[in-house]
Amino acid sequence: MRFPKTYNLETIAQIIGCDYIGDPNFEVLGSNEIHVVQPGEIVFVDHPKYYDKALNSNASVILINKEVTCPEGKALLISDDPFRDFNKISTYFRPFQQLENAISLSAKIGEGTILQPNVIIGNNVTIGKNCLIHANVIIYDNTIIGDNVIIHSGTVLGADAFYYKKRETFFDQLISCGRVVIEDNVTIGASCTIDKGVTGDTTIGAGSKLDNQIQIGHDTVIGKMCLIASQVGIAGCVVIEDEVTLWGQVGIISGITIGTKASVLAQSGVTKSLEPSKVYFGTPAEENREKLKQIAYLKRLIK
Repeated sequence: MRFPKTYNLETIAQIIGCDYIGDPNFEVLGSNEIHVVQPGEIVFVDHPKYYDKALNSNASVILINKEVTCPEGKALLISDDPFRDFNKISTYFRPFQQLENAISLSAKIGEGTILQPNVIIGNNVTIGKNCLIHANVIIYDNTIIGDNVIIHSGTVLGADAFYYKKRETFFDQLISCGRVVIEDNVTIGASCTIDKGVTGDTTIGAGSKLDNQIQIGHDTVIGKMCLIASQVGIAGCVVIEDEVTLWGQVGIISGITIGTKASVLAQSGVTKSLEPSKVYFGTPAEENREKLKQIAYLKRLIK
């Protein structure tokens, strides 16, 4: 998430009520998660296991729960609870806006786009030209939709990320302030759910086609010309490259990459990154021929 203007380190420290290490006039441009953070942005870290990763990331400001040596050219925000204070930043710069109308007055809708009855369009949504949004679709704030997009009934774009920190007596939610971005010529089936990024974008690439009842987690990036069949579940922070095919009921864990033109057969469970241009099957998913050989050998052993 980029801030509406450049802030300095001292001001950000005052907003969240913490100490800092660095030039008080150090420029801060936004906040982001570690896998997508850019120079000028804040990242948070609250576990020693990830200190080095955060300190050596692209982030210019590290919100951390321990005083450590500040890397050259960076700054630190010292907090007793970085998770809580990262939420403070998200709430301050992108507070919840109650929707006053079914179609927000701030939404921008392109020429030739058709909205069927009971569509809900949130604040600051942009929809391109010649789109068809069917009845009962819900599009949350800040979503971006390109031209010639079709979205079928019951689909929800932009719900919160499934991202929680376990406290002693409850689960604390990391506030989502990212977006969903749907590029040109995408079709999304009925009753799909595509969660917005925590601080970045969940993206569906141009020309991709989604069947009914698909779940796509936060910050996942799906490439161009992908085919995704019914009941596929994709966790957060997944990268699916161009022209990938996912058949029905495929499940994909978070943080992995599926290479260009890979195909994953129905009911497979993907637990690690997959190479391009190969066919995969099974749980854990492996190359199809190898998996079929394993099944054949197992049958022989049983006999």
